[in-house]
Amino acid sequence: MENQEQKPQPTQAEIQAAQNEWIRSTLDRANKHLAEKGVIPKTILDKESRYIAPMCAIWKIKSQQGKTYWVVSGNLPTDHVEVTAATNARDALRHFSFQWQLKADQLAKNSAGDKAQIDFANLLVNRAEGLYDLYSNEKLWTNEPK
Repeated sequence: MENQEQKPQPTQAEIQAAQNEWIRSTLDRANKHLAEKGVIPKTILDKESRYIAPMCAIWKIKSQQGKTYWVVSGNLPTDHVEVTAATNARDALRHFSFQWQLKADQLAKNSAGDKAQIDFANLLVNRAEGLYDLYSNEKLWTNEPK
């Protein structure tokens, strides 16, 4: 029988470093997304932003133009909406979930059999359901103000 060595468990410092890298990369994607839409980020409102590594982060970002946005990024499509759409990060997740369901329905109706559009619609539905599951999980929001 082959001698199989077990990999050592990561240290707390390694876990924290990996989480910090994940946070940085999701924030980079959020900022890049806004910039591609013509919005220049100015300030990250980190007290109101939330992340659930390694699934998603919901950032509250103020732009140089003066508007503030919720931006979702992570293991899902990056998207944004003006802050008026949701009062907090949890409600922003619900907003994106509903919007992605609607977008997926439109894509499916207008796909004309285009496999890429159908695949993207299916991805949106899957990620929308995942966001709604996060929104609905009370354990994730126990420390949130009511």
